[in-house]
Amino acid sequence: MWKYSERVYDHFFNPRNVGLVENADGVGEVGSMACGDALRLSFKLGPDGKICDAKFQTFGCGSAIASSSVLTEMIKGLTLEEASKVKNEDIARELDGLPREKMHCSVMGREALEAAMIDYYKRQGKQVPCELLSQGVLVCQCYQVERDTIRNAIMQNRLRTIEDVTHWTKAGGGCRNCHPEIQHILDECGQKLQLEAPSPDRPGALPLAPAAPPSAPPVEQQRVARIRELVEQDIARALRTDGGDIELVEVRGRDVYVRLVGACAGCPASQATIKGWIEQQLREHTGEELEVIEVRS
Repeated sequence: MWKYSERVYDHFFNPRNVGLVENADGVGEVGSMACGDALRLSFKLGPDGKICDAKFQTFGCGSAIASSSVLTEMIKGLTLEEASKVKNEDIARELDGLPREKMHCSVMGREALEAAMIDYYKRQGKQVPCELLSQGVLVCQCYQVERDTIRNAIMQNRLRTIEDVTHWTKAGGGCRNCHPEIQHILDECGQKLQLEAPSPDRPGALPLAPAAPPSAPPVEQQRVARIRELVEQDIARALRTDGGDIELVEVRGRDVYVRLVGACAGCPASQATIKGWIEQQLREHTGEELEVIEVRS
């Protein structure tokens, strides 16, 4: 089960600055509601050129709400130049840390801030500062994650696996079609990170993070089998009474990927069913803080 700080609980249960700034100077939107995470951030500048108001609207988990809430507090009173220096690590630090699996929420906040500032410069007909521009190469279609976001997360946090990238950026957490490209980026960055490994010539370089030890196959197989049984028998049986059905696609760590079929496929209430009932059923019967993610084919 993930451990959250008191700051995360505070900003989740008492979020600040929820809504949309009226006559905003800049609005940024990132993510996709269809895939489970979306954030809109808006801000307004005061006469002194500093951010006098900032608000957010989000569709996501508690960490996403907390990250967005604290970010709006952090940027108030800053100039755009100062706000552009706020990194996702700063957001997580302001919350006294986030679980590794939830770091992507702070990344989404940073990206929404960048998008809002870019929107401001474009509205004003001004040149967008170079540090806000990216190559714009979309790697993960499901979660709208660009190559630069993935690369920066790998280099800054010394990520080594696709699972690490998904935890930090959400990229690769949907249909998995982008996994080969993510692995290619990992390989490219890995070569550069290897050059930074400690050596007599580079005593101050940081070592690569050690690879996580492999889990015991028999135990993991039993765990997946239990989740599969719950999904394809108990949960599926209940959905079939209303003409729907469900398939287990994959279990990866605490993420359970499922596909809704029959009457449930494309249902406007599918996310409510997944998060409000299916996810709760799995958590209750396994004792794990599982996250259920819908895969749409």
